[in-house]
Amino acid sequence: MLEVLSLLALAAAATAVVWKGSEWLERAANDLAAGYGVPGVVQGAVIAAVGSSMPELASVLLATLRHGEFELGVGAIVGSAVFNLLVIPGVSVLVGGRMDTNRDLVYKEALFYMLAVAVLLLTFSLAVIYYPGSENALAGTMTRPLALLPLGLYVLYLFVQFLDVADHDAVRKDVGAGTWGWFAVGLVVIVVGVEGLVLAAIGLGDAFATPAFLWGMIVVAAGSSVPDAFVSVVAAREGRASVSLANVLGSNVFDLLVAIPAGVLVAGSLEIAFPHVVPMMGFLILATVVFFAIVRTDMLLTRREAWTLLVLYGVFVGWLILESVGTTNVVPS
Repeated sequence: MLEVLSLLALAAAATAVVWKGSEWLERAANDLAAGYGVPGVVQGAVIAAVGSSMPELASVLLATLRHGEFELGVGAIVGSAVFNLLVIPGVSVLVGGRMDTNRDLVYKEALFYMLAVAVLLLTFSLAVIYYPGSENALAGTMTRPLALLPLGLYVLYLFVQFLDVADHDAVRKDVGAGTWGWFAVGLVVIVVGVEGLVLAAIGLGDAFATPAFLWGMIVVAAGSSVPDAFVSVVAAREGRASVSLANVLGSNVFDLLVAIPAGVLVAGSLEIAFPHVVPMMGFLILATVVFFAIVRTDMLLTRREAWTLLVLYGVFVGWLILESVGTTNVVPS
């Protein structure tokens, strides 16, 4: 019991470190976006999203290279994507009131995010089909050429955003070197915090004799999503709903199409267990469908819909806890 409490304390402290780094990063990201005169949707979908998604990228790289737990990194990414879709918009609405959406968010950002989910699942499927595991027929190896498939889609995403920036007429301001410096410092602090989260998830997995990636979907995912939550809640409170929701979707697109392939590119090749991946991706698809239906309805998010998203996340956490203690076995041990 004492060991579990110590690990939870480590996770809480690491989350606080990530939170502090996110404050510096969010401030610098806003200054950079204003300096380069990008439109609000692009600011949220690219600049703020990439910056605030560094914890997820760090979780994949650290879990893979330092601890040999690639699936923990994948679990953290999927758990973070679910957290971003369900918790951040819900909390943002409760803090800032109803949030109006628009067609750019619904028909460009949301649909592109859905495509990202499909392409990542297709990539995992190709790994199982063409590079099957020697001991398990439902396992496969994700190679560097396969990792280029989701990365190529992200290049297309950046190209679409570039076209939006090119068509946008805005006043530009000078960006000092200090702004980039604070951006870099924020990222370094976040990486330190993420290492603590990864260690806590691995320790909890050992303590409960359950796969570490299940804890990664809760501990690492929630802790590493603090920057996304911070950026989105601040934007919602200031009445910038487009930045808030675009940051959520842009962060998820970056996590799925860049963070996971980055671990493969660095390691060379990594094993994928399909029985572990499919249930995780299945819940992510469910969360995606619910989120899209809500943001499309009347082009706004109300407080009642916010509570719907938060309750669904509670179901997600409850399911993972049942999996961790062995009550259910949807995700094989």
